[in-house]
Amino acid sequence: MMGAAPLSPSLALSTVRALIDARAADAPGDIYFVAPQSGRTLRFGELQRSCRAVAAALSARGLAPGAHVSLVMGNGIATVRLLLGALYGGYCVNPVNLLSQPEQMRYVLDHADARLVLAAPDWRDRARAMTVEQPRPIEVLAIDPDDDDLLAALGAGGDADADLPAPAPESLALLMYTSGTTGKPKGVMLSQANLAANAQAISAEHRLGRSDRVTAVLPLYHINAFAVTMLGPLAHGGSLVMPPKFSATTFWDMVITQRCTWLNVVPTMISYLLDGPAPAREAIAAVRFCRSASAALPPEHHRAFEAKFGIGIVETMGLTETVAPSFSNPIDPARRKVGSVGRASGCDARVVDGDGQPLPDGRVGEIVIRGPQVTAGYYKNAESTAAAFFPGGWLRTGDLGYRDGDGFFFITGRIKELIIKGGENIAPREIDEALLKHPAVLDAAAVGIPDRHYGQEIMACIILRDGERASEDELREFCGRELGRYKTPKVFRFVTDLPRGPSGKVQRLKLVDLAPAG
Repeated sequence: MMGAAPLSPSLALSTVRALIDARAADAPGDIYFVAPQSGRTLRFGELQRSCRAVAAALSARGLAPGAHVSLVMGNGIATVRLLLGALYGGYCVNPVNLLSQPEQMRYVLDHADARLVLAAPDWRDRARAMTVEQPRPIEVLAIDPDDDDLLAALGAGGDADADLPAPAPESLALLMYTSGTTGKPKGVMLSQANLAANAQAISAEHRLGRSDRVTAVLPLYHINAFAVTMLGPLAHGGSLVMPPKFSATTFWDMVITQRCTWLNVVPTMISYLLDGPAPAREAIAAVRFCRSASAALPPEHHRAFEAKFGIGIVETMGLTETVAPSFSNPIDPARRKVGSVGRASGCDARVVDGDGQPLPDGRVGEIVIRGPQVTAGYYKNAESTAAAFFPGGWLRTGDLGYRDGDGFFFITGRIKELIIKGGENIAPREIDEALLKHPAVLDAAAVGIPDRHYGQEIMACIILRDGERASEDELREFCGRELGRYKTPKVFRFVTDLPRGPSGKVQRLKLVDLAPAG
């Protein structure tokens, strides 16, 4: 089923509030949100009223527009209402990554300057412990992500019918933290205009309309889910289906029963779906395409998915710094190129040399981006902001690649050393520093290695102190305590030295040769 003609990506709709108001005016009775477990729905008219009420409740709690609100919550209807209500009222939201280690989360809650932390009940005590020693007053309020009575949980006050000052397009709307190469998260600053521009670009790029419904199985503390599945439908008037989390065993049943027309997943999910059964082709005939993002999709998985399920894959690429997608393959299957992240989408892109000078098609260099969805920089981090841009406002992606004669971009490697595991950015240095706490470890260096399901897994190369011993199992258990299971290396290699450059910095990419075959 083809979606209706997409709405024009006019930047006249330059705030999230403008997008919500437009949908409520056009089609107040159309469904925006579906909770598949409970059957709860949220229509555009209801969404607008909810947003006004949430904004009024935040104001009644003493928060002025522009104040920062952190959310420590998983996916759910209340989470969506809180995020959009805060954006509608001109507040800056900070969705906190639930996979963060306590020290990282504590840093984010401090650095983001939040005055109010909205936490799921099972996170409330931990969030309070992380904020109790902060020099500014921080209120922590427990709210269930699926709470039907959200306004009561907020202690609703204020007049939802009163005139709300409209947020300016340039006002800060989203602080989303990403791993830096040092392990200390960086707060990407995204404005109302950044968010609105990319929501409209997504809708236009994929030719989405009011009849389109997307699977929203990624966590909202990731920019992909935030921008593509939550904000995108606000631009084209479609809907999203949001379970609490991704499940390969129930995925296709949800797609069929909820009549989804497009899928938004990451390569890890594609890998797990390939290992499971395929539904009857006629049962999923309404699905127009599957969108893959957040990490490179292996071409063999691309072809296998299309062969097994009969659904074409549109591969894309983006960054938190660009509100998710900045490259996309065409929606027309005949024009897609397997192995390419596609053409520039809603922005300008080029390949440059080390000095920022453009390179001709076919030459490998760093891919850079400029456009209305690109961040102004990192919160309270002028040094990282300066390093992230070439003159002329060109954002450095850290990806190496080339552009072919048709304008398609291909990724060949990374300048940055970040490990991307299942769409999660993991700083190698964070793992290094955890391992160095072990009394038997003299030196350590972590690196990403290829993995079928996750795209990359973690390998740690270890130099032991003279006369000391430590087994793989011992180090794995140690890392589990220090880092959590997700960041614990899958592979350990004991070495006598680490390759270093002239400055003494470890050359991590040379360690990949030590990875096990297959």
